[in-house]
Amino acid sequence: MKRLKSSSTLSCFAVLATLSIFTLSFTGCSDDETDPVSPTQAKSRTTVTHASPNAPAVDILVNDAVAATNVAYLSTLPYTELNAGNNRIRVNVAGTSTSVIDATLPFDENKNYSIFAVDSVNKISAIRLEDNLSAPASGKAHVRFIHLSPNAPAVDIAVTGGPVLFSNYVFKQASDFTPVDAGTYNLEVRLAGTSTVVLSLPGIQLDNGKIVTLYARGFVGATGTQQLGASRINNN
Repeated sequence: MKRLKSSSTLSCFAVLATLSIFTLSFTGCSDDETDPVSPTQAKSRTTVTHASPNAPAVDILVNDAVAATNVAYLSTLPYTELNAGNNRIRVNVAGTSTSVIDATLPFDENKNYSIFAVDSVNKISAIRLEDNLSAPASGKAHVRFIHLSPNAPAVDIAVTGGPVLFSNYVFKQASDFTPVDAGTYNLEVRLAGTSTVVLSLPGIQLDNGKIVTLYARGFVGATGTQQLGASRINNN
């Protein structure tokens, strides 16, 4: 089993949802004009992940279009295309018009993003990250770590019994996607700057060519679905 560079996982979630928003512009023409080619609105893409441990299931709206309904904690929508420019992202309590997050965010043309609903429900907020989905070199995977446990202290992500890979990450902090040798890793989450292990992450498989986000989530001291753990998003 390889012991080398990068991140964590426990479970992989995916909720299927499709959102296509196209805006076409047309110009008039006379009898002696040919029809012009209609330009297509520039696009970007985003995923949305529900990572607020004690929040209920939610509906996701982009501008006035419903992207997904009844999205449960730890669910991730696949990349969804939207118009480049400012887009209003709303996270509503499922089946209601009550928005727990209502933010207008800029999205650049031909860029990929990840949005996470984070923190405890009474302080829920959104963080947005730009995703570099450049293909890994042969024999490599790319891995990113994000600290999304609201009450956890700063942590290090390390190879089990070995070196630290991501050092001193605090709540809402994310690494860049980092190249590592493809393989299977035993990792652990430690209190930052110490050898104290707070979470073991054995058998993390990082396949050749894959791009993966691994994030710490849940509450320290909680039980059941809200307990401290780690989850995985496959970005390609």
